[in-house]
Amino acid sequence: MSVLCYNKGCGERFDPENNPDGKRRNIIVSYACTYHPGVPVFHDALKGWSCCKRRTTDFSDFLSIAGCTKGPHNKEKPPEPVKPEVKTSGEKKDGDMPKTTFECVIQAPKPLEAIQRPSGDEPVVKLQQKVAASLKQSLEKLKLSSDNAEEKKDEDGDEIKIGTSCKNGGCTKVFKGPESNEEVCMYHAGVPIFHEGMKYWSCCKRKTSDFNTFLSQEGCTKGKHLWRKKDSDKKVVPCRFDWHQTGGQVIISIYAKNSIPELSYVEGNSTSVHIHVIFEGDKEFEQKINLWGVIDISKSTVNMMAAKIEVAMKKAEPMSWARLDLPAVVNLPQEKEKAKESDSSDDECDD
Repeated sequence: MSVLCYNKGCGERFDPENNPDGKRRNIIVSYACTYHPGVPVFHDALKGWSCCKRRTTDFSDFLSIAGCTKGPHNKEKPPEPVKPEVKTSGEKKDGDMPKTTFECVIQAPKPLEAIQRPSGDEPVVKLQQKVAASLKQSLEKLKLSSDNAEEKKDEDGDEIKIGTSCKNGGCTKVFKGPESNEEVCMYHAGVPIFHEGMKYWSCCKRKTSDFNTFLSQEGCTKGKHLWRKKDSDKKVVPCRFDWHQTGGQVIISIYAKNSIPELSYVEGNSTSVHIHVIFEGDKEFEQKINLWGVIDISKSTVNMMAAKIEVAMKKAEPMSWARLDLPAVVNLPQEKEKAKESDSSDDECDD
Protein backbone atom coordinates (compact mmCIF):
# COMPACT_ATOMS: atom_id res chain seq x y z
CA MET A 1 0.00 0.00 0.00
CA SER A 2 1.49 3.36 -1.07
CA VAL A 3 1.64 6.32 1.29
CA LEU A 4 2.37 10.02 0.77
CA CYS A 5 5.87 11.40 1.31
CA TYR A 6 5.92 14.47 3.57
CA ASN A 7 9.42 15.68 2.65
CA LYS A 8 9.40 19.29 1.40
CA GLY A 9 9.46 19.49 -2.38
CA CYS A 10 8.69 15.78 -2.93
CA GLY A 11 4.99 15.02 -2.49
CA GLU A 12 5.21 11.59 -4.19
CA ARG A 13 3.62 8.36 -3.05
CA PHE A 14 5.88 5.43 -2.18
CA ASP A 15 5.87 1.87 -0.88
CA PRO A 16 7.12 1.70 2.73
CA GLU A 17 8.47 -1.82 2.12
CA ASN A 18 10.68 -0.56 -0.72
CA ASN A 19 12.22 2.57 0.86
CA PRO A 20 15.99 2.23 1.41
CA ASP A 21 17.09 4.17 4.48
CA GLY A 22 20.90 3.84 4.05
CA LYS A 23 21.44 1.82 7.24
CA ARG A 24 23.07 -1.10 5.44
CA ARG A 25 26.84 -1.14 5.67
CA ASN A 26 29.22 -1.48 2.71
CA ILE A 27 26.28 -1.28 0.28
CA ILE A 28 25.71 1.62 -2.15
CA VAL A 29 22.08 2.66 -1.86
CA SER A 30 20.23 4.84 -4.37
CA TYR A 31 17.64 6.98 -2.61
CA ALA A 32 14.26 7.49 -4.27
CA CYS A 33 13.33 10.86 -2.63
CA THR A 34 14.66 14.24 -3.77
CA TYR A 35 13.62 17.04 -1.40
CA HIS A 36 14.54 20.34 0.30
CA PRO A 37 15.79 20.05 3.87
CA GLY A 38 15.58 23.85 4.31
CA VAL A 39 12.62 26.20 4.71
CA PRO A 40 10.86 28.46 2.17
CA VAL A 41 12.28 31.99 1.89
CA PHE A 42 10.25 34.94 0.55
CA HIS A 43 12.13 38.25 0.30
CA ASP A 44 11.80 41.27 -2.05
CA ALA A 45 9.33 39.42 -4.29
CA LEU A 46 11.84 36.53 -4.70
CA LYS A 47 10.89 33.00 -3.65
CA GLY A 48 13.23 30.08 -2.95
CA TRP A 49 14.55 27.56 -0.41
CA SER A 50 17.14 28.28 2.27
CA CYS A 51 19.05 25.11 1.32
CA CYS A 52 19.73 26.09 -2.33
CA LYS A 53 20.44 29.31 -4.19
CA ARG A 54 17.80 29.23 -6.89
CA ARG A 55 15.31 32.14 -6.73
CA THR A 56 12.21 33.03 -8.78
CA THR A 57 9.43 35.62 -8.76
CA ASP A 58 6.70 33.25 -9.94
CA PHE A 59 4.99 31.14 -7.32
CA SER A 60 4.34 28.25 -9.73
CA ASP A 61 8.04 28.13 -10.61
CA PHE A 62 8.86 28.12 -6.89
CA LEU A 63 6.64 25.06 -6.33
CA SER A 64 8.31 23.23 -9.23
CA ILE A 65 11.91 23.80 -8.04
CA ALA A 66 13.49 20.32 -7.87
CA GLY A 67 14.91 19.21 -4.53
CA CYS A 68 18.59 19.62 -3.79
CA THR A 69 19.05 16.68 -1.40
CA LYS A 70 18.44 12.91 -1.80
CA GLY A 71 17.26 10.58 0.91
CA PRO A 72 14.54 8.18 1.98
CA HIS A 73 10.89 9.05 1.77
CA ASN A 74 9.20 10.22 4.95
CA LYS A 75 5.73 8.96 5.82
CA GLU A 76 5.41 10.87 9.09
CA LYS A 77 3.37 14.03 8.92
CA PRO A 78 5.18 17.00 10.48
CA PRO A 79 3.52 18.40 13.60
CA GLU A 80 1.44 21.55 13.16
CA PRO A 81 2.93 24.78 14.56
CA VAL A 82 1.88 25.47 18.11
CA LYS A 83 -0.38 28.49 18.43
CA PRO A 84 0.47 30.93 21.23
CA GLU A 85 -1.71 30.41 24.26
CA VAL A 86 -4.05 33.26 25.02
CA LYS A 87 -4.94 33.61 28.65
CA THR A 88 -8.62 34.35 29.18
CA SER A 89 -8.60 33.82 32.90
CA GLY A 90 -10.51 36.37 34.87
CA GLU A 91 -8.29 35.98 37.90
CA LYS A 92 -6.60 39.17 39.02
CA LYS A 93 -2.99 39.30 39.98
CA ASP A 94 -1.63 41.37 42.81
CA GLY A 95 0.08 43.86 40.47
CA ASP A 96 -2.92 44.32 38.18
CA MET A 97 -4.65 47.69 38.36
CA PRO A 98 -8.45 47.75 38.37
CA LYS A 99 -9.79 48.61 34.92
CA THR A 100 -12.14 51.57 34.63
CA THR A 101 -14.90 51.33 32.04
CA PHE A 102 -16.42 54.37 30.35
CA GLU A 103 -19.73 54.39 28.58
CA CYS A 104 -19.58 56.30 25.27
CA VAL A 105 -22.86 57.38 23.72
CA ILE A 106 -22.71 58.45 20.05
CA GLN A 107 -25.58 60.52 18.72
CA ALA A 108 -26.26 61.72 15.21
CA PRO A 109 -26.03 65.50 14.73
CA LYS A 110 -29.27 67.33 15.02
CA PRO A 111 -30.64 68.48 11.65
CA LEU A 112 -30.37 72.20 10.99
CA GLU A 113 -33.58 74.10 10.80
CA ALA A 114 -34.25 75.42 7.32
CA ILE A 115 -34.02 79.19 7.05
CA GLN A 116 -37.07 80.83 5.56
CA ARG A 117 -36.23 83.04 2.60
CA PRO A 118 -36.50 86.69 3.66
CA SER A 119 -38.47 89.22 1.66
CA GLY A 120 -36.71 90.90 -1.24
CA ASP A 121 -37.93 94.29 0.05
CA GLU A 122 -35.36 94.38 2.85
CA PRO A 123 -33.28 97.59 3.02
CA VAL A 124 -30.04 97.44 1.03
CA VAL A 125 -26.63 97.89 2.63
CA LYS A 126 -23.31 98.71 0.97
CA LEU A 127 -20.69 96.00 1.36
CA GLN A 128 -17.35 96.82 2.95
CA GLN A 129 -14.57 97.50 0.42
CA LYS A 130 -11.01 96.20 0.67
CA VAL A 131 -8.61 97.78 -1.83
CA ALA A 132 -5.49 95.76 -2.64
CA ALA A 133 -2.04 97.36 -2.89
CA SER A 134 -1.75 96.26 -6.54
CA LEU A 135 -4.82 98.33 -7.47
CA LYS A 136 -3.51 101.40 -5.63
CA GLN A 137 -0.20 101.23 -7.51
CA SER A 138 -1.96 100.77 -10.84
CA LEU A 139 -4.26 103.76 -10.22
CA GLU A 140 -1.26 105.94 -9.26
CA LYS A 141 0.40 105.16 -12.59
CA LEU A 142 -2.81 105.93 -14.50
CA LYS A 143 -3.19 109.21 -12.62
CA LEU A 144 0.30 110.35 -13.62
CA SER A 145 -0.31 109.47 -17.26
CA SER A 146 -3.69 111.25 -17.27
CA ASP A 147 -2.13 114.39 -15.74
CA ASN A 148 0.45 114.45 -18.54
CA ALA A 149 -2.31 114.03 -21.12
CA GLU A 150 -4.29 116.94 -19.63
CA GLU A 151 -1.21 119.19 -19.68
CA LYS A 152 -0.65 118.35 -23.33
CA LYS A 153 -4.31 119.05 -24.06
CA ASP A 154 -4.12 122.43 -22.30
CA GLU A 155 -1.06 123.31 -24.36
CA ASP A 156 -2.94 122.52 -27.56
CA GLY A 157 -5.88 124.68 -26.50
CA ASP A 158 -8.94 125.06 -28.71
CA GLU A 159 -6.93 125.80 -31.85
CA ILE A 160 -7.56 123.43 -34.77
CA LYS A 161 -4.39 122.55 -36.63
CA ILE A 162 -4.16 122.66 -40.43
CA GLY A 163 -4.56 119.16 -41.86
CA THR A 164 -6.89 117.87 -39.12
CA SER A 165 -9.34 115.39 -40.66
CA CYS A 166 -13.08 115.52 -40.12
CA LYS A 167 -14.27 113.10 -37.44
CA ASN A 168 -17.66 112.45 -39.08
CA GLY A 169 -17.96 108.93 -40.47
CA GLY A 170 -17.41 108.72 -44.23
CA CYS A 171 -16.08 112.29 -44.61
CA THR A 172 -12.54 112.57 -46.02
CA LYS A 173 -12.15 116.38 -45.84
CA VAL A 174 -9.34 118.02 -43.87
CA PHE A 175 -9.13 121.42 -42.18
CA LYS A 176 -7.46 124.00 -44.44
CA GLY A 177 -8.42 127.14 -42.58
CA PRO A 178 -11.49 129.05 -41.34
CA GLU A 179 -13.11 128.68 -44.79
CA SER A 180 -13.40 124.90 -44.17
CA ASN A 181 -16.03 125.61 -41.52
CA GLU A 182 -18.34 126.98 -44.22
CA GLU A 183 -18.18 123.80 -46.31
CA VAL A 184 -21.02 121.27 -46.33
CA CYS A 185 -20.00 117.95 -44.74
CA MET A 186 -21.32 114.80 -46.46
CA TYR A 187 -21.10 112.01 -43.90
CA HIS A 188 -22.77 108.82 -42.69
CA ALA A 189 -24.88 109.25 -39.56
CA GLY A 190 -25.04 105.48 -38.97
CA VAL A 191 -22.42 102.95 -37.96
CA PRO A 192 -20.29 100.63 -40.13
CA ILE A 193 -21.53 97.04 -40.38
CA PHE A 194 -19.46 94.03 -41.46
CA HIS A 195 -21.54 90.89 -41.93
CA GLU A 196 -20.89 87.72 -43.98
CA GLY A 197 -18.18 89.37 -46.06
CA MET A 198 -20.31 92.45 -46.88
CA LYS A 199 -19.48 95.97 -45.69
CA TYR A 200 -21.97 98.86 -45.48
CA TRP A 201 -23.27 101.74 -43.38
CA SER A 202 -26.44 101.21 -41.34
CA CYS A 203 -27.87 104.54 -42.59
CA CYS A 204 -27.82 103.84 -46.35
CA LYS A 205 -27.02 100.10 -46.68
CA ARG A 206 -25.03 100.29 -49.93
CA LYS A 207 -23.35 96.90 -49.63
CA THR A 208 -19.95 96.00 -51.06
CA SER A 209 -17.38 93.29 -50.51
CA ASP A 210 -14.35 95.51 -51.27
CA PHE A 211 -12.99 97.48 -48.30
CA ASN A 212 -11.59 100.35 -50.40
CA THR A 213 -14.94 100.79 -52.13
CA PHE A 214 -16.61 100.87 -48.70
CA LEU A 215 -14.24 103.62 -47.52
CA SER A 216 -14.88 105.73 -50.64
CA GLN A 217 -18.68 105.65 -50.33
CA GLU A 218 -20.01 109.22 -50.27
CA GLY A 219 -21.98 110.25 -47.20
CA CYS A 220 -25.78 110.24 -47.26
CA THR A 221 -26.31 113.05 -44.70
CA LYS A 222 -25.49 116.77 -44.93
CA GLY A 223 -24.17 118.72 -41.97
CA LYS A 224 -21.15 120.54 -40.53
CA HIS A 225 -17.65 119.21 -40.16
CA LEU A 226 -16.58 117.80 -36.79
CA TRP A 227 -12.92 118.62 -36.29
CA ARG A 228 -12.70 117.54 -32.64
CA LYS A 229 -14.58 114.71 -30.96
CA LYS A 230 -16.60 115.67 -27.93
CA ASP A 231 -15.76 113.99 -24.63
CA SER A 232 -18.27 111.20 -24.33
CA ASP A 233 -19.88 110.16 -21.08
CA LYS A 234 -19.16 106.85 -19.42
CA LYS A 235 -19.89 103.88 -21.64
CA VAL A 236 -21.95 101.03 -20.21
CA VAL A 237 -20.17 97.89 -21.38
CA PRO A 238 -20.60 94.17 -20.68
CA CYS A 239 -17.95 92.66 -18.45
CA ARG A 240 -17.04 89.00 -17.99
CA PHE A 241 -17.87 87.65 -14.55
CA ASP A 242 -17.94 84.20 -12.98
CA TRP A 243 -18.71 82.62 -9.60
CA HIS A 244 -17.69 79.72 -7.41
CA GLN A 245 -18.53 78.56 -3.92
CA THR A 246 -16.93 77.03 -0.84
CA GLY A 247 -18.55 75.51 2.21
CA GLY A 248 -19.39 78.88 3.74
CA GLN A 249 -19.03 81.47 0.94
CA VAL A 250 -20.15 82.35 -2.58
CA ILE A 251 -17.58 84.41 -4.52
CA ILE A 252 -18.44 86.46 -7.62
CA SER A 253 -15.39 87.44 -9.72
CA ILE A 254 -15.79 90.49 -12.03
CA TYR A 255 -12.87 90.77 -14.47
CA ALA A 256 -12.69 94.58 -14.61
CA LYS A 257 -9.18 96.09 -14.72
CA ASN A 258 -8.24 99.25 -12.83
CA SER A 259 -11.60 99.77 -11.12
CA ILE A 260 -12.10 103.07 -9.28
CA PRO A 261 -12.98 102.40 -5.60
CA GLU A 262 -14.51 105.87 -5.04
CA LEU A 263 -17.04 105.40 -7.87
CA SER A 264 -17.66 101.64 -7.54
CA TYR A 265 -19.86 99.91 -4.99
CA VAL A 266 -21.76 96.70 -4.25
CA GLU A 267 -24.95 96.90 -2.25
CA GLY A 268 -27.60 94.37 -1.39
CA ASN A 269 -29.64 92.53 1.21
CA SER A 270 -30.10 88.89 2.21
CA THR A 271 -31.43 87.76 -1.18
CA SER A 272 -30.05 90.14 -3.83
CA VAL A 273 -26.99 92.21 -4.78
CA HIS A 274 -26.49 95.22 -7.04
CA ILE A 275 -22.99 95.55 -8.56
CA HIS A 276 -21.87 98.91 -9.96
CA VAL A 277 -18.28 99.21 -11.23
CA ILE A 278 -16.44 102.07 -12.98
CA PHE A 279 -13.20 100.83 -14.53
CA GLU A 280 -10.54 101.84 -17.05
CA GLY A 281 -11.55 105.49 -16.71
CA ASP A 282 -14.79 105.69 -18.69
CA LYS A 283 -16.27 102.17 -18.67
CA GLU A 284 -19.23 101.24 -16.53
CA PHE A 285 -20.55 97.79 -15.56
CA GLU A 286 -23.81 97.21 -13.73
CA GLN A 287 -25.48 93.95 -12.73
CA LYS A 288 -28.42 93.11 -10.47
CA ILE A 289 -28.65 89.51 -9.23
CA ASN A 290 -31.52 87.87 -7.39
CA LEU A 291 -29.55 85.28 -5.40
CA TRP A 292 -30.40 81.57 -5.33
CA GLY A 293 -29.71 81.29 -1.60
CA VAL A 294 -29.64 83.52 1.47
CA ILE A 295 -26.52 85.45 2.57
CA ASP A 296 -25.35 87.26 5.69
CA ILE A 297 -24.84 90.74 4.29
CA SER A 298 -23.02 91.98 7.43
CA LYS A 299 -20.21 89.42 6.93
CA SER A 300 -19.86 89.91 3.14
CA THR A 301 -17.05 91.99 1.62
CA VAL A 302 -15.77 93.38 -1.70
CA ASN A 303 -12.09 92.77 -2.54
CA MET A 304 -10.86 95.16 -5.26
CA MET A 305 -7.68 94.16 -7.12
CA ALA A 306 -5.86 95.45 -10.19
CA ALA A 307 -7.20 92.78 -12.56
CA LYS A 308 -10.57 91.89 -11.00
CA ILE A 309 -13.10 92.42 -8.22
CA GLU A 310 -14.23 89.65 -5.89
CA VAL A 311 -17.55 89.86 -4.05
CA ALA A 312 -17.27 87.39 -1.14
CA MET A 313 -20.75 86.65 0.23
CA LYS A 314 -21.17 84.74 3.50
CA LYS A 315 -23.77 81.96 3.29
CA ALA A 316 -26.52 82.18 5.89
CA GLU A 317 -26.74 78.37 6.01
CA PRO A 318 -24.10 75.74 5.10
CA MET A 319 -25.61 74.32 1.93
CA SER A 320 -24.52 73.98 -1.70
CA TRP A 321 -26.05 76.42 -4.18
CA ALA A 322 -27.38 74.89 -7.40
CA ARG A 323 -26.76 78.16 -9.27
CA LEU A 324 -25.96 81.82 -8.60
CA ASP A 325 -29.24 83.51 -9.53
CA LEU A 326 -32.79 82.53 -8.71
CA PRO A 327 -34.83 82.12 -11.91
CA ALA A 328 -38.01 84.10 -12.20
CA VAL A 329 -41.15 82.19 -11.24
CA VAL A 330 -43.68 81.84 -14.05
CA ASN A 331 -47.24 81.18 -12.90
CA LEU A 332 -48.48 78.98 -15.73
CA PRO A 333 -51.78 77.96 -14.05
CA GLN A 334 -52.82 81.61 -13.70
CA GLU A 335 -52.09 82.23 -17.37
CA LYS A 336 -54.16 79.18 -18.34
CA GLU A 337 -57.08 80.42 -16.19
CA LYS A 338 -56.88 83.83 -17.86
CA ALA A 339 -56.91 82.14 -21.28
CA LYS A 340 -59.97 80.09 -20.30
CA GLU A 341 -61.76 83.20 -19.04
CA SER A 342 -61.04 85.04 -22.29
CA ASP A 343 -62.28 82.04 -24.32
CA SER A 344 -65.49 81.82 -22.30
CA SER A 345 -66.12 85.58 -22.72
CA ASP A 346 -65.63 85.22 -26.47
CA ASP A 347 -68.17 82.38 -26.55
CA GLU A 348 -70.73 84.53 -24.66
CA CYS A 349 -70.25 87.37 -27.14
CA ASP A 350 -70.85 84.97 -30.05
CA ASP A 351 -74.10 83.81 -28.44
